[in-house]
Amino acid sequence: MASAERLPGWTYVEPDTLEDIAATLGAQTPARSLPEATLRDKINAAWLGRIAGCNVGKPVEWGSHWTAEHIREYLILADAYPLRDYVPMLDPMPEGFTLTACWPETTRGNVKGSARDDDIDYPILALHLLETHGTALRPEHVGAAWTRLFPIEQVFTAERAAYVNMIEGFTGSDVARRRNPYREWIGAQIRGDVFGYVHAGSPWEAAKLSFQDASLSHVGNGIYGEMWAAALVAAAFTASSATEAVEQSIAVVPPQSRLAEALRHTLELKASGITWDAALAEIEAAYGHYSWVHTINNAAAVAVALLWSDDDFLTGVGRVVMSGWDTDSNGATVGSVLGVIAGTRNLPDNLIAPLENRTRSALFGFDNSVISDLADRTTFLALNGLT
Repeated sequence: MASAERLPGWTYVEPDTLEDIAATLGAQTPARSLPEATLRDKINAAWLGRIAGCNVGKPVEWGSHWTAEHIREYLILADAYPLRDYVPMLDPMPEGFTLTACWPETTRGNVKGSARDDDIDYPILALHLLETHGTALRPEHVGAAWTRLFPIEQVFTAERAAYVNMIEGFTGSDVARRRNPYREWIGAQIRGDVFGYVHAGSPWEAAKLSFQDASLSHVGNGIYGEMWAAALVAAAFTASSATEAVEQSIAVVPPQSRLAEALRHTLELKASGITWDAALAEIEAAYGHYSWVHTINNAAAVAVALLWSDDDFLTGVGRVVMSGWDTDSNGATVGSVLGVIAGTRNLPDNLIAPLENRTRSALFGFDNSVISDLADRTTFLALNGLT
């Protein structure tokens, strides 16, 4: 299967190397800068927004059970629809509804510092990698950090397959491709934000650097997902709105790929004037055949939530979590983007205060990280450049 040719009629062009990806793209959005105080504040808000958004989605991160319809039914029973807070825990739980095992530390009233999650581990690791390697970062550096700092049982799907391949001595493209049916799933997309933070206002620079991380474990749309997320976050720092950030970010995705097609679809839906509910239904119909942890459907859900967010943090995070699929990953990405747009002062206290400025992590040496410290270190790189 790994060496089989595409079926006749395949029209997509989905290269894997950075050079071939770049060759498919048109002109990129020019880099833009912003004042130091503004940059510092927005990076802090981005970290807080990402971590809060992740925790909002964690109790319902089970896409085969927590569909958009099922989430809506539960939130209506809990008098919490539309979602604008952490997910409530009903006691007793209604029959047919089961929150994930993390609910004692991620539901409304129970958040006391951020729970551990891979959507938080990877940004922390990305920061460490950039502090260590800067622009010289390559996939082998990422792999070495995984095997040194990440317990294998805390990495999943494509990342675990790549991890096993490295332990068994495989290198190069074999790490991402050998026995890895998850290599176009969402795992890389959740790892892109910090590359956007350090290249605030420079979507293409963020995307190029994130490629070095993504290509360790992913190919095709899996790689594009991380490049898109990095560009999306970078664009948010200088864009006038979340819609403009989405529009700019698509420029880093190969235009004849399935991901680009899906993202363009979301913009067409927005231009048509339909409601968020109708747009979500369209996205479910078009991309619901993918695994609930695939890149394409989840990226579309993120884009739709941002396009219909009206730049409001609670609206955007609530809507992307209510969309189902990979709720914590998508909540983190939307929280990151809208955190940048909002700034620290405008973040909602009901989501931010319970984080207590700290997060758990499975990375060796990084547990109980202080969120403001992560932001300060990120800001230093953004201001002083990567060596």
